[in-house]
Amino acid sequence: MRHQDVHDDELIARLHEAAEGHEPDRSRILARLERGMAARSRPDHRATRPPVFGWVRVVSATAAVAGVLAIGGYAVASAVKSTSPAEQTVSVPPTPTPSPDTTSPTPVKPAAPKPSSGSGATHSTPGATAPPTTSATGSPSAPPALPAASGAQDGPLWSDGSIDPGSNDFWAQSDITLKTTKQLIALTVQLRVKQTGGVTSSGAWRSLPEQDFTQTVTEQDGFLVYTWVLKEGRTVAVGDWVFAGQYNHARGGRDAKDDSYSAAGTAAGQQLAVKGDFAGPKS
Repeated sequence: MRHQDVHDDELIARLHEAAEGHEPDRSRILARLERGMAARSRPDHRATRPPVFGWVRVVSATAAVAGVLAIGGYAVASAVKSTSPAEQTVSVPPTPTPSPDTTSPTPVKPAAPKPSSGSGATHSTPGATAPPTTSATGSPSAPPALPAASGAQDGPLWSDGSIDPGSNDFWAQSDITLKTTKQLIALTVQLRVKQTGGVTSSGAWRSLPEQDFTQTVTEQDGFLVYTWVLKEGRTVAVGDWVFAGQYNHARGGRDAKDDSYSAAGTAAGQQLAVKGDFAGPKS
């Protein structure tokens, strides 16, 4: 190795040491920059570089600033997004289905009240052959007087009176049975029930059509009087027919020996009249 090479290596090593130990003088550098900028601002100063390079520096600096702002905005947006609360979902329960137990029940039509007796007891009508008529129609005036009759039969018209076996200690039904072998163009039937205590009407019916008759219930001379009158233009066909009066009475067995019935009609131009009593079993 030559002496020159050793000298060069030693010089390079010293330069490296000096460079590593050198600390730049910040104040001097800033001062030099200020003097350079002041020199550039003088009118006679000539740019040492073409103007195009100055614009390149401006555009580059602008792009760099825009890039920094974009990166910063993205970072801020990411931070805001990461710190915002997570979207929450509200659970809405389904509309409850009404229970059959909570629904209001359908209103039930009340049963018709049963007729009650004067003593507070309620009676049925066992043994009745047709539904009772509970209201009287026609005039409440005195019942008509019927022609005198000789007995229970007059020509084609036959009759009978009996106490219905369904009667009891509080209620009774008196039945009048008429049998005609000829058509009747007029007919009046009358039932007389003696007032023996607590006797009040509880209804009446007939086996013939209701619309064919006018019916009344009145009180006369201590009797409860039921009257059925065949309407004008109506007829009674050949056959057996029942007329019944229903009534309440005082508790206990009632003697019907003073009760009676009568009927008058017209058949083939002949006037007919019958009568009878209720000598059957006590009600």
